[in-house]
Amino acid sequence: MGILTRSFFEQDTLTVARELLGKKLVRSLDGQILSGMIVETEAYIGTTDTACHASKGKTPRNAVMFGKAGIAYIYFVYGMHYMLNVVTEAEDKPCAVLIRAIMPVEGRAEMENRRKRSGKNLTDGPAKVCQAMGIDKRLNGWDLTRGESLRIEEYQIISSERIHRSPRIGINYAAQKDKDALWRFQVG
Repeated sequence: MGILTRSFFEQDTLTVARELLGKKLVRSLDGQILSGMIVETEAYIGTTDTACHASKGKTPRNAVMFGKAGIAYIYFVYGMHYMLNVVTEAEDKPCAVLIRAIMPVEGRAEMENRRKRSGKNLTDGPAKVCQAMGIDKRLNGWDLTRGESLRIEEYQIISSERIHRSPRIGINYAAQKDKDALWRFQVG
């Protein structure tokens, strides 16, 4: 299957968040391929979205969000977890999609080893995805359209009736309109 091109990521952020469902996140690591079908995403839309890291402007932490679409924006939270986002839309319009969950496709045993657990909760959260796939700050700014270490590929088409929308998780600090926005997408 083909690697997603920059034009895919340049689309409207809500479109990208929805269309990433069914795509395959692929990590090449230590001679192994780890991959999973994306089954949950959240959209973060620029300076008007108070849940977005860019809502208060450009900082060293969020500078990647102001760059080209298709770039990995990876940040560290709670002093222990990495989160993988994909930059969307146009340069200087800081939007991104958080990869919240995947369903393992290749390299499940290695993912279990990295997470020190198995079962259905292996990759059902954004920090779990990063831990299972060995994604950390070193890949912040990585161009996902060039392949190699980290990329997103075509995989499955998810019908609209299987996609559920709901409010985003863990954004209690945001304005009510942003807390209520149905910008979380899940395969159901």
